[in-house]
Amino acid sequence: MSDQSPSPWWTPERHADRRPFLLARNRITSAIRAWFEAREFVEVETPALQVSPGNEAHLHAFATEAIDLSGVRAPLYLRTSPEFAAKKLLAAGEPRTFELARVWRNRERGPLHHPEFTLLEWYRTGEPYETLMADCADLLALAAETAGSKTLSFRGESIDPTDEPERVTLAEAFDRFAGIDLLARLDDRDALAAAAQAQGVRIAADDTWADVFSRILVEKIEPNLGRERATILCEYPVSEAALARPKASDPRVAERFELYACGVELANCFGELTDPAEQRRRFEAEMAEKQRVYGERYPIDEDFLTALASMPQASGGALGLDRLVMLATGASRIEQVLWAPVAEV
Repeated sequence: MSDQSPSPWWTPERHADRRPFLLARNRITSAIRAWFEAREFVEVETPALQVSPGNEAHLHAFATEAIDLSGVRAPLYLRTSPEFAAKKLLAAGEPRTFELARVWRNRERGPLHHPEFTLLEWYRTGEPYETLMADCADLLALAAETAGSKTLSFRGESIDPTDEPERVTLAEAFDRFAGIDLLARLDDRDALAAAAQAQGVRIAADDTWADVFSRILVEKIEPNLGRERATILCEYPVSEAALARPKASDPRVAERFELYACGVELANCFGELTDPAEQRRRFEAEMAEKQRVYGERYPIDEDFLTALASMPQASGGALGLDRLVMLATGASRIEQVLWAPVAEV
């Protein structure tokens, strides 16, 4: 076995191996654009540089700075999502938008993660978030058909993309796969930790309720999702849905769902929160947690909170384009579907 590193992605032989995946990516991207345009969505372009990259505790941004003509410096960040700018466009009066947005997330690299990747993000004003569930199902089938495949596949797992996704609430998933009554343990860290430990999940003494929830989700729930058909995991606890509005029929949970296929998380969708005071409270809580865990925090985009006050009711989704292409083409690593991967450091 050679101890030499693999040849660079730009060598002709490696590019030849990747080229079928890349051409399929182009076809899928074109098909997605046509799908949205046929439904009267407007394609938008929002700036990659933002005053805040997002305010989720465990998302990590790339930082830079702007320097004006007088030499004054101001911090800026590469966006982790186009969400804040996209919602400002909704406040401006755009009813349906979509963007194929390049985004950046630090501390992430692996078979399914890349520091620079593409999010398909789309918004519908005046429509319930269940509409996005139908959108996601259509996009799965569209990607496979465009790639010339009858299945979506990843690491030995395959599903039929034309099958209607299964809908499972977080409460149902915790009961089915972990034997835990989640809603009975909301905000009770010790009760949830005890239930997790009884199921063999290791818990640290300083784990918060959110940490315990995440450990159960990763170890017991996610490995079972999207195996026989795509899964829509919905109705997250409100504390785990910082940008989503509470569900009217049960305010303990939020209008948030994630889409899984072949065990891969593909999309994250919300019925959007439009209460600026509540949004500020959630952002501040997230940044306090980020400070506790990582010793840093990101600024809050005050302009976004101002716009939120006049934003109409809307639903929005974010889908990882690169991952969708991977499943449609059978690629095993994200670099196979990127025209020019970021250099390793």
